[in-house]
Amino acid sequence: MISYKPFWATLKQKNISQYAIVEKYGISSSVLTRMRRNDYLGLRKIEDLCKILDCDICDIVRYEKEKSTD
Repeated sequence: MISYKPFWATLKQKNISQYAIVEKYGISSSVLTRMRRNDYLGLRKIEDLCKILDCDICDIVRYEKEKSTD
């Protein structure tokens, strides 16, 4: 499963608000909603976030193994 937990930590570390991401940098609020739900985001959007936050992709997203239900 893809997790955007690193993104929220990076925002906090860089002292950038969600409001600024939407208003100043033009990222749609629906993108942030999808990230809260760990829904799919295209690599272009992740690249945009990396540019805005001046960070690596690992500061935005990580892969977490899903626990098996066997």
